[in-house]
Amino acid sequence: MRIGFIGLGAMGRPMAVNLAAAGHELVVCDTDPSRTAILAQRGALVAQTAKETADMAEFVLACLPNLGAAEAVATGDEGAVAGAQATAYVNLSTTGSAYSRDVAAKMAEAGKAFLDAPISGGPPGAEAGTLGIMCSGDKATFDALKPALEAISGKLVYLNDQPGAAQTMKLVNNIISFGNLSVALEAMTLGVKAGLDPEQMLEVINASSGRNSATETKIPNHILTHNFDYGGAMYIIEKDLELWRREAELYETPMWLGTNIRTLFMHCMAEMGRDKDITVLAKTLEKMAGVEIPKTR
Repeated sequence: MRIGFIGLGAMGRPMAVNLAAAGHELVVCDTDPSRTAILAQRGALVAQTAKETADMAEFVLACLPNLGAAEAVATGDEGAVAGAQATAYVNLSTTGSAYSRDVAAKMAEAGKAFLDAPISGGPPGAEAGTLGIMCSGDKATFDALKPALEAISGKLVYLNDQPGAAQTMKLVNNIISFGNLSVALEAMTLGVKAGLDPEQMLEVINASSGRNSATETKIPNHILTHNFDYGGAMYIIEKDLELWRREAELYETPMWLGTNIRTLFMHCMAEMGRDKDITVLAKTLEKMAGVEIPKTR
């Protein structure tokens, strides 16, 4: 079984490297030749387009940074939908459920199966091969690719056979994650201004009911170091928050807290730049409070 992998960015490259290390035969494709060269050194074949990837591989996995790229790679003029050999297309990106239903229908017209498999865990999880992967869509494709998906994940869950269900699940997870970071940093900022030690705060929080992914990893490893290097760019967060907004509107659900979280991140992006790491949110909150969370690591 030969697997095509399109998109070798901050998440895709380590995933493809882990697939190669696990012994899977790969065809890789990216707009940056330096990225494909890394995989070519590990034995992967290199394709120039999504269609060419789908001409050479039985399954095509795509991890793209935005909806425009995802649409072009899946169903564009040189998209995977036109590939001669591929029997299934797997969407690893966060794109929202409407995109997945549309692409699944177009793939079906071309005789190809579709599987949603959005990933969670950020670049650290991609590097370590411990991503959370939630899947929905064609069960036969999931079963065939399960060993490959297990090679890049710490937790793999098949939800159901409905295209888009995994996208909704991913956006539910994302808004919780972004909310955790926002409220944890807001609270830490208050604590520091009141004279509390940030290391002691984390010690208490992580042994108490306030514990979350931000207090366990993002704050100690990427904010208290003042490196601000978790690996998630603000423009990716911007895209995910917009997709969450659309999903909430699609299902007519309240978004009181989510809207405030989105507004805070948009303010941070305007202030710090869209290419900055997600953890620079700390700087925006510090500026508002007139205090700095000190470097302790």
